[in-house]
Amino acid sequence: MSDKKLTVGIYTLGCKVNQYESEAIAEALTSHGFQMLQPHQVCDIYIINTCTVTAESDRKAGQFIRRAIAKNSNAYIIVIGCLSQTAPEEISKIKGVDFICGNTSKMSAVDAALRFARDMKKSDEPEISVEAINECPFEPMRITRFDRTRAYVKIEDGCENRCTYCIIPKARGKVRSKAPNEVIDEIKALVAGGCKEVVLTGIETASYGKDRKDTDLASLLVEADKIKGLERIRLGSLDPSLITERFVSKISTLRSLTPHFHLSLQSGSDRILALMKRKYNSRMALEGIERLRKAIPGVMFTTDVIVGFPGETEEDFQNTEDFLKKARFLSAHVFAYSKRKGTLAAEMPDQIPKQIKSERSSRLISLQRDIRNSILLGEIGNEYDVLFETQSKNIYTGHTPSFIEISVCSDRSLQGEIHRVRIVGISDGIADGVII
Repeated sequence: MSDKKLTVGIYTLGCKVNQYESEAIAEALTSHGFQMLQPHQVCDIYIINTCTVTAESDRKAGQFIRRAIAKNSNAYIIVIGCLSQTAPEEISKIKGVDFICGNTSKMSAVDAALRFARDMKKSDEPEISVEAINECPFEPMRITRFDRTRAYVKIEDGCENRCTYCIIPKARGKVRSKAPNEVIDEIKALVAGGCKEVVLTGIETASYGKDRKDTDLASLLVEADKIKGLERIRLGSLDPSLITERFVSKISTLRSLTPHFHLSLQSGSDRILALMKRKYNSRMALEGIERLRKAIPGVMFTTDVIVGFPGETEEDFQNTEDFLKKARFLSAHVFAYSKRKGTLAAEMPDQIPKQIKSERSSRLISLQRDIRNSILLGEIGNEYDVLFETQSKNIYTGHTPSFIEISVCSDRSLQGEIHRVRIVGISDGIADGVII
């Protein structure tokens, strides 16, 4: 590399796994002498880490690639990720792209940046490095630094579910799990650097260890719980079918596991769940929730819900409303179904009109707002340890172990600290607290 520090901006679309992978790439680039900038700044190199979960994700990826080229026509453009894996030819048609790699070797973006720094010459045609996704092992990568109070640790890649609305198995391939000793070593390094909370995440976190004989998710949690200095372990999105009696019995007494689970519900209608080809029905999901509530006092749940799936009737939608009332989620991400080319659901009959999807989304969001406020009102007077993460003037906001969001007023910085807080009220779906 020349004496001049080349600048790199990484633009990340999509899930927490993509965010983790971008952080690992950034850390490796920094170790080689590159200077990291924000992706909206003028940079020598741009890395676009793409998502392809929706057509809108594809559009945003293409938009940013072109924006980066327009910002600096001499910049080296590296495109990686899910869209690169599934449609490298489409990306290669964008004049100005230099290197394309998929999800099997994202760290090759670092090698490509080093080659650019050495040669200082753009390519006439992009180099494409995309391998068959199911023929590759778990790609080694790790982080040792973090900018926030919590750090995401990728423990798994790939998904072998065949949900009819989802393209991700084609982009991420079969389940591959990170070796348990490597996960533990990575968490230890983060804790040694001051990290108070780690979030274990994957494309299908519940499938961790499915491809191995030496571990599963519950066993990994048991080992992570032994790490000295680790305050909290949180889990990424989970398939409700994971919440069996065996799983709950193994994890219910762990010291550091937060009493918060994000369940990828998608629908409360058994008929729609079957059309989606999910691995559970509403009864199984609700039993799992009640199983955890019985075993872990104060546990809270969050979820994702798709409304307007092809064929969803008013009765199906009302079943979802009824499920939310029974489950009492702390929060729910409500998505209106959108067609994804290449999936079975995109070709299903009885596609729901946009107006109906919008109306159902609004109804469910309103219902969930009422449920959340009811839960928070019931928490007034309770005390929790809060890890503070964000600041706006003298207002600091953080989360309890159960993921209740709490804001307090303070004249000194609380960021990155844990304090005991009493809930005294609620404002706009957030608890108001005072430090004890």
